Amino acid sequence: MKIPTILITFFVVFVSVSAVAQDTIWFDAKWEVTTKDNASFYRPTPKKMDNGYYLIKDYFINGQIQMEGFSSVNSIKNLIFNGKVTYYFDNGQPSAIVSFKNGKHHGERKSYYKAGQLKVHSRYKSGKRDGIWKFFYKNGKIKKKGKYKNGKKVGIWKYFYKNN
Repeated sequence: MKIPTILITFFVVFVSVSAVAQDTIWFDAKWEVTTKDNASFYRPTPKKMDNGYYLIKDYFINGQIQMEGFSSVNSIKNLIFNGKVTYYFDNGQPSAIVSFKNGKHHGERKSYYKAGQLKVHSRYKSGKRDGIWKFFYKNGKIKKKGKYKNGKKVGIWKYFYKNN
């Protein structure tokens, strides 16, 4: 019995696509791998980019993006981010924009209130707090500011009243 060429082609394509495709990874509220029924977040199969990095995108269970950034590895938990990674609140507003280098905080980090106002503007160097840090009230006025060097507070820190 001769098998039609179309069936052979279909079978080869189906097997190839199935082998390459991965399932969505489901996470619970503590970011532990779970089933879809118990999930609070999920991650579709990351895209491999031309520069060798993987585009990682995590989502809230309702489909709203929770995080996106580039990792040099495709891993469930041990991602090694490089460049800016943006984290989001469930309302779509950014909660933080963080710079990474080889998986460590490096450079600027901005954290936001849920309504979108800047909350903290900080800097890191090789994973440690390093540079000027500024904290803000929701009204945009500065709350406190000071400096870190190699992960430790240095110098004089200034605190401001909310109404000034």
